[in-house]
Amino acid sequence: MNMKSVWKRLLALTLIFVLVSPLFVSADAVPGDEIITLGEDLSESQKQALLSEMGATQEDTIITVTNEEEHQYLGNYISASRIGTNALSSSKITLREEGEGLSVESNNINWVSDDMYANALITAGVEDADIYVTAPIAVSGTAALTGLIKAYEIAAEIEIPEEQKQIANEELVRTGELSDSIGVEEATELMNRIKEEIANNPVETEDDLRELIQRVASELGITLTDEELNGLVSLFMRMKDLNIDWNQVQDQISKVRDNLDEFLNREDTQGFIRNFLDLINRLIDSLRGIFSS
Repeated sequence: MNMKSVWKRLLALTLIFVLVSPLFVSADAVPGDEIITLGEDLSESQKQALLSEMGATQEDTIITVTNEEEHQYLGNYISASRIGTNALSSSKITLREEGEGLSVESNNINWVSDDMYANALITAGVEDADIYVTAPIAVSGTAALTGLIKAYEIAAEIEIPEEQKQIANEELVRTGELSDSIGVEEATELMNRIKEEIANNPVETEDDLRELIQRVASELGITLTDEELNGLVSLFMRMKDLNIDWNQVQDQISKVRDNLDEFLNREDTQGFIRNFLDLINRLIDSLRGIFSS
């Protein structure tokens, strides 16, 4: 496990919490079921390399994601140039036991962060799953969200409402745009704090929501443009219409903390931390030698 992967996973586990109540539970979903998604524009050699990377077997279901589907779900919220003309990002979704929460890890994804995937998937109704997103080269990662939602529908044998999918994609884009202006951690913290506040203090009107968002942003030292603020108000008003059970948010935060503790206690994580600290020490020794000469 490389340093980037560890810190991305650590950030995701720290910040992600479930947004939506279990609206789409299926008794036929079996923990351990896996589905793999592949971008349609991968070459044959790239497909084989990614299948090997994801540990695919002959029993796994494999579905294809097209660039047209990306534009269908993201085209209203993001520029065509950001989406691109090729679907390359791919993924694997593995169902977990009920209540175990969502875990996300990615490789070669340079715009959509792990926590952005998780929050958007949760908004779409995805829960209790291990998610892995990858690509043969560095890509934005937009194709993977479309694929993961498709995969979850198949694995859990459900149909996610179209409005739910659209809002999930809009959340992904809003968070990504905020990340460009204020940073990934700051954008994710802002989104999650807003959700926490709504859980604790439900809002009824658009004015109440606007005031809540402004207050949370101010508390975090974040300055939002009028466009950013209006976008967030619009997004969360649409979420409000989904009848989300915000009271479940606190329970899901507890699950995320449990996942984080488990991650930090793993032997490979502790080994990485030891190696990283050794590297820092060696670097300091080297710099000390340079500046003392």
